[in-house]
Amino acid sequence: MNHEVVADNVRRYRAIASLCRQAAAFRPAQKLSLLEQANDWEFRAICELEAYLELADVA
Repeated sequence: MNHEVVADNVRRYRAIASLCRQAAAFRPAQKLSLLEQANDWEFRAICELEAYLELADVA
């Protein structure tokens, strides 16, 4: 896995999480759902980074 691809994916996932949090601030009716989505995107970012770091440790 290329570190640039991983960095781009992590940035993209965190940007989406940020957008979800921003939307939650302006959409009270969907707040909980949007915050859950933000957490999911943050989790994806962490998983992507951890998987890359584990592969880097093995190599």
